[in-house]
Amino acid sequence: MNSKALISIMTLILAANAGMAQNQETSDSLSRELQEVVVTAKQPATKLVGSTLVSTIPGTNLADLGNALDVLAQLPMITVQDNAVSVIGKNNIEIYIDGRPMRDGLELQQILSSNLKKVELLMAPGAAYASTTGAVLRITTRRNFIQGLSFTNQFQLQRRRKWSAMDHPNLSYRSGNWEFFVDAVINRDNTVMNGTTTNTLVYEGKPTTVGSTQHNSYPTTTGMIRSGFNYATGTYSLGAYYLYNPERGDFNNSGTEWYDNNPVLRREIDRRIRARRHLVSLYYENTFSDKYLLHFDGDFKQSTARNNVATTYPESINRDVNSTDERKSTLWAGKLYLNFPLWNGDFTVGTQDSYTHTTLDYRMLNSQVGQYIPSSLTDARQTSAALFTSWSRMFGKFSLSAGARYEYVDYDFKVDGKRDKEVSRRDHLLTPDLSLGYSFNDESQISISYKMSTVKPPYSQLTGSLNYVGTHEIEGGNPTLHDEKMHNVQLFGMWKDIMLQANFTRSLDTYAYVKQLYPADNLQLLMHPENIDVSAFSLYLVWNRPLHRWTPGVTAGIYRQWLNIGNNRYDRPIFSYYFDNTLSLPHGWMITANASGRTRGDMHTNRFGATWFTLDASVGKTFLGKSLTVKLSATDIFNTANNDWTMNTYGIFVDKRQSYDHRGVSLNIIYSFQPRKSKYKGSSAAEDEMKRI
Repeated sequence: MNSKALISIMTLILAANAGMAQNQETSDSLSRELQEVVVTAKQPATKLVGSTLVSTIPGTNLADLGNALDVLAQLPMITVQDNAVSVIGKNNIEIYIDGRPMRDGLELQQILSSNLKKVELLMAPGAAYASTTGAVLRITTRRNFIQGLSFTNQFQLQRRRKWSAMDHPNLSYRSGNWEFFVDAVINRDNTVMNGTTTNTLVYEGKPTTVGSTQHNSYPTTTGMIRSGFNYATGTYSLGAYYLYNPERGDFNNSGTEWYDNNPVLRREIDRRIRARRHLVSLYYENTFSDKYLLHFDGDFKQSTARNNVATTYPESINRDVNSTDERKSTLWAGKLYLNFPLWNGDFTVGTQDSYTHTTLDYRMLNSQVGQYIPSSLTDARQTSAALFTSWSRMFGKFSLSAGARYEYVDYDFKVDGKRDKEVSRRDHLLTPDLSLGYSFNDESQISISYKMSTVKPPYSQLTGSLNYVGTHEIEGGNPTLHDEKMHNVQLFGMWKDIMLQANFTRSLDTYAYVKQLYPADNLQLLMHPENIDVSAFSLYLVWNRPLHRWTPGVTAGIYRQWLNIGNNRYDRPIFSYYFDNTLSLPHGWMITANASGRTRGDMHTNRFGATWFTLDASVGKTFLGKSLTVKLSATDIFNTANNDWTMNTYGIFVDKRQSYDHRGVSLNIIYSFQPRKSKYKGSSAAEDEMKRI
């Protein structure tokens, strides 16, 4: 998309705004129920219910936007980049679609915006969710009771530095109380990244520089096939599905290395990835005596990933450095809970249990490098048993929600068959949460919440193996990482079209990446995670109001942390803004234009560069009674996104300059024949363990 096209889009937005009425278009009212609290509001406003933002979609400008990702990108506090959904100021979000956990972002692309009913953003998730969960996004689709065959297909063609393509068909058949479904995905992605890394330090009493350049290409082919069934009659329902997910990747890094004033070495890194995943998921739900809801989820997951890495120096006498690794993971998990009314409120009690077994077989095939990066076989087993309970109730205009989660964890870690007593441990964890809200009227609400949580690091960071990156650089995990203890206090308020979120977090033993000297016969720099204590405060102000055909949204915020490592302080604040625009035109035309930016600042041990202005835009149209949607999108139109960062830890200053291929165009074509929502009501038995694997 060139500058003339961009100017045309912005002109249309401004012209439409000039002729719009300044009052909100009225429509039918909806009654929304959350935790036994009924709030009546007019569409298309977003309302605050306790600590949950509730947005209704039918009857709004967003209903014909395309798919669910398009809608989420225009809602307050939510951003979408490269089909990845994030919540402003929150980490580790979970997404549920009609009560079941989202397994892949492609599911959001498959849901038409016209089939969305409600989007709920839980900013303070209770004890029923894993303590690692920072926010929960619950998506409810409209109920369609079409018997017979339904078919939906989405095709996407994308051009950035290279071509990528994706096709996602879905087929379902409903007969009586039964539903059978099968869907598949084939995705060919080819991304490119260029960069330069410069390390400066004092080594053996003199200034030293270690650097490298990278030209990375990531051609990857992934597939997915899923098949299952649902059965529902009255208050009783059950369902199950099986999913198979293969992946093939051929990574290439063509670059150079240098050490002080020595000759520059040309370097080639080739990595072949072969991975597959099997998943079986089932659920059962029944309501007894019209008030006791019993729900069970079960999951079995098995995955294998093999990597072969070859590092060569074509113009040097340096020997090739080859390595292989194979990671195998198995998960068994179950979640059972009972929900019923108690003391004029809503009470939930349940248990969530899992067993995880992960092995990593790493083999260094270069004997010289193997002296400081040895081969190893790590074995990690974890048994987790949790009990949780929560209770919520209304007291006039006050709303109260309280919960607690107790978890027993038995973690066993072995290296080359020998148990590591310092790393292996048994923990007893108790994490409470409390939320109090007050509603002044239909347009003004406020809530404050507190949550204590224990966050376990991903298994990929707990490995003791090291990876060869270059002649003088190593990367690895840290098996001695402790679990993070996090205390979070959040204030959320809403007055008419203005929302405010203030958040303070105190994290003990969270982890951040550091670079330091590694003991070896020659200079070696090690990048790995390390436990740190950090406090952070964030404040975001949001304005969002539909104005006839134009729906603008503005978010402005600040993030500031307090972190000291040695004599270095990492406390430079980051200011950011988001300006989203949706324009609905006659005859099914839709235009979006979203701008964003941020200042330079610190987040953990990284100081990120400033991105003052980026712009994404799209134009789309519906055909055939909205069964066909065609949309053309452009991302990072002016190629202004900044991905640079610096790090200064343990006397080593790292300057990373990198350029991703965010700039590009894509064509999306969605066709639906009798679209209807899946009736699978299963939830995740151990979503946090799946993410760690």
